[in-house]
Amino acid sequence: MLFTAAASLAVLAVAVLLGALGSGRACAAARKGTPASQEGIKKIVKTDEQWKKVLTPEQYHVLREKGTERAFTGAYWDNHARGVYRCAACGLELFDSSTKFDSGTGWPSFWAPIAKPNVTVDSDNALGMVREEVVCSRCGGHLGHVFEDGPEPTGLRYCMNSAALKFEPKK
Repeated sequence: MLFTAAASLAVLAVAVLLGALGSGRACAAARKGTPASQEGIKKIVKTDEQWKKVLTPEQYHVLREKGTERAFTGAYWDNHARGVYRCAACGLELFDSSTKFDSGTGWPSFWAPIAKPNVTVDSDNALGMVREEVVCSRCGGHLGHVFEDGPEPTGLRYCMNSAALKFEPKK
């Protein structure tokens, strides 16, 4: 029994290690591009008190405290309307509905941002795992994470929090 538990832990450790090493090839491609500052995206900087005045408590928790809404509860996980998803904090265009797909995860998922400079991808080592965090390049708000299990043509899944987004229907 002890041997079985040790073998299971070893298999789990190898799987986590391989996942950590593998995550980064495609996600590194998501990091490439011209820095937002070179694309004319002017940074927005506010104090926590200023953000609390313009965001709902849930938006503040997700965008400023790097929180996550529960799966299948957000406003946009099952939205199929055509339009543009903007940052709920600053209004920067982030994703077009033409890149949205049903990932089965319960969060809105996209295979590419509307423009690479509009999102910034950074390593996130919280919760004992390595993930790639996606933030708004204008205000630094936490949007979600990007994973390498998305559809072609990118193979990426930008898994976003609905609370971090504001949908603007196409007219």
